[in-house]
Amino acid sequence: MNVLKFGGTSVGSITSIGTLLDIVGREIQAGEAPVVVLSAMSGVTNLLVRAAEEAARGLPVAGHLQELERRHFEVVKALLDAARQNPVLTRLKLLFHELEDLLQGISSLRELSPATRDRVLSYGERCSTFLVSALAAGRFPAALFVDATELIRTDSHFGQARVETELTEQLIRGFVAEHPGRLLFVTGFIARDAEGRLTTLGRGGSDYTAAIFGAALGAREIQIWTDVNGMMTADPRLVQKAFSLPELSYTEAMELSYFGAKVIYPPTMIPAFLRRIPIVIRNTFDLDFAGTTIRHDCRATALPIKGISSIDAVSVINVEGSGMVGKAGFSGRLFSLLAREQINVILITQASSEHSITFAVAPPDAVRARQLIGQEFELELEARKLERPRIEDGLAVLAIVGENMKQTPGIAGKLFQALGRNGVNVRAIAQGSSEYNISVIIGHDDLAKALNAVHDAFFVALTKTLHVFVLGTGSIGRTLLGQLHAHQDFLREQNGVQVRVVGLSNSRRMLIAPNGIALDAWATALDNGQAEPANLEAFLARMKQLNLPNCVLVDNTAAPEPAEHYADVLAHSISVVTCNKIANSGPYARYRQLREAARQHGAAFYYETNVGAGLPIIRTLRDLRTSGDRVERIEAILSGTISYIFNNFRGEASFAEVVRRAQELGYTEPDPRDDLNGRDFMRKMLILARDAGHALEPEDVIIEPMLPEACLAAPTVEAFYAQLQAHAAYFEELKTRAAAAGQVLRYIGQLEDGRARISLQLVDEQHPFYQLSGADNVISFTTGRYKERPLVVKGPGAGAEVTAAGVFADLVNVGTR
Repeated sequence: MNVLKFGGTSVGSITSIGTLLDIVGREIQAGEAPVVVLSAMSGVTNLLVRAAEEAARGLPVAGHLQELERRHFEVVKALLDAARQNPVLTRLKLLFHELEDLLQGISSLRELSPATRDRVLSYGERCSTFLVSALAAGRFPAALFVDATELIRTDSHFGQARVETELTEQLIRGFVAEHPGRLLFVTGFIARDAEGRLTTLGRGGSDYTAAIFGAALGAREIQIWTDVNGMMTADPRLVQKAFSLPELSYTEAMELSYFGAKVIYPPTMIPAFLRRIPIVIRNTFDLDFAGTTIRHDCRATALPIKGISSIDAVSVINVEGSGMVGKAGFSGRLFSLLAREQINVILITQASSEHSITFAVAPPDAVRARQLIGQEFELELEARKLERPRIEDGLAVLAIVGENMKQTPGIAGKLFQALGRNGVNVRAIAQGSSEYNISVIIGHDDLAKALNAVHDAFFVALTKTLHVFVLGTGSIGRTLLGQLHAHQDFLREQNGVQVRVVGLSNSRRMLIAPNGIALDAWATALDNGQAEPANLEAFLARMKQLNLPNCVLVDNTAAPEPAEHYADVLAHSISVVTCNKIANSGPYARYRQLREAARQHGAAFYYETNVGAGLPIIRTLRDLRTSGDRVERIEAILSGTISYIFNNFRGEASFAEVVRRAQELGYTEPDPRDDLNGRDFMRKMLILARDAGHALEPEDVIIEPMLPEACLAAPTVEAFYAQLQAHAAYFEELKTRAAAAGQVLRYIGQLEDGRARISLQLVDEQHPFYQLSGADNVISFTTGRYKERPLVVKGPGAGAEVTAAGVFADLVNVGTR
């Protein structure tokens, strides 16, 4: 036989009670004679608590009684035919009258003792169980209402009574033997002490009742019917990717439930654990889902952990002082004191020096615990052998659980790496020698981010979600969003990365949507009523406030304002991907500040597109240095515009004509001098020099102009073209001289011996830059390993497509770190 326990939501409505009876019917059709244990209707226990507390303050409670009656009577009238309603309504009415008299007594005395409170709460289970048993009698003639207070015996610890197991099992077995073939509907949660006073079994008490009956009767399994699909890898309200676990061991389930998984509670499992009875967690609202089975003989699994649980509000008390060192019995005095005063200690950690003990308690217990410690250790405190205990509030516990942890190296490292990379500070750590659980105390505000980051880290079959905030929707930004949309499936399948754009801003409008912005309709979303006027400070403040895991800021602009915020963004453990060169080409102190901020806070700072658009130049240089190679010389052409101009300055075309054609093709800025003055080239060379290990400032890079001063000083773009025509002879002379020598003109940046220079040069066919074509960029690394034949990187160095692709690649690299 099976024991079926139904929670509050399963008896909380007309529809769910109908489903409950269908489930019982399936068991009977399968030849079973189940025992059915029921909780109070959802919300009723809280209603009874409020009624009792308000009665103790002398407040009227008639409204609560009316609501209680309405909910139960509504079910009777909906599910029973008129001829059978009256006896059920009469019995319920008697129970409500008893409750009303009890509340009146509480109001008269202005007192609510624990024993009286238990009696008030008992009416939830007594009413729901009688109601359901009466409904069931119409379909199952063998149905019988059973008041568990007649069978379960406990001590007198009201609110969380301890069961007298041997006597209780004798009574249960005797009762079942006296009622063979009956379908028992049993009140959960409630029991009776030796003096006949009603007691309750505490949190999860109805589950406990089911386990007690299952153990006493040798049930094949205990089914807990609730409103979720079994036990999950994490709280689905906080972790959207959480999924149901098919199996758990008793130990794993106890660890998870102790640390906040509210599907089942630790005492529930003890009777089942002792008798090795499987517990199955099922969903009343999804009958086809198999749920989670908790058993002693779990099958092997490849998962290193089974779940991540949490307690979302704890306070930490730290006791420290020299009087603790080597003092036998100190911990015993401390924790015996707390136990005597019914203060539950959630977590304990102690330094090996024995100089301090840190423990976590529920926030309401923290101040009283500190007062008790002050009284117990008054002499030590006065002698300054102990410091005054300190309380730290606003904390939470995160715990990873799994039996495989003890067989898998690196579990703790993966946990702390996931937390560190997301800027989650760990205040305390606890791990038992059994290695079933590693618990950490973190800030409450970081809990959701930490749960998601750790979940992504351990359940590698899932995709890692990057929460991306994008600045700039110009040609590069627009192209990037299109690439992300087109390659979503590829990223998920090949790289295990999901990019969720949650923030978007241009110079006019901004939009933040924590659940993500549809990439096929981002432009519409940015223009609709949900978006607001752009404000960079507000956009970044909201990004930090959301505190999302694996968060990335992508800067597709060329504006100076975003760069001023990079250091603060990195300090919040938010990675930065940028094609904006301003931050890296400003003062060297800021360049160093950004790298230090990224290193210190576990964030990524990627800027491959600062130098060669989509070409792997920064990455190549970094890999050379990381592998111990010595960079002796760098030569580069890092302007697609300048490359195009000199590659096409041949034949009859004048220099002015080539520049104008480049502008018409979109290779240049609106004012071509922004490309031809060499300043953008200088920024790229400066970044290369710094990444090669040289502490250069912008003024240290020598720029030899390619244009006569009069061209650069022209007041307008058209005046600039007029000056190019006026200096046609100058450019023709350069072209003629190059052709006569079998050479070509190239504007080349060079870095050697810590000195950087950009100049117009003539190169012959022996030079690696001789064959350059189109708008390609090219860079040559001469190193200790690549001395005779330099390492050359060459390819398209301009255009929205290749630049956006470079940003895309950097973003993927953040996701795969």
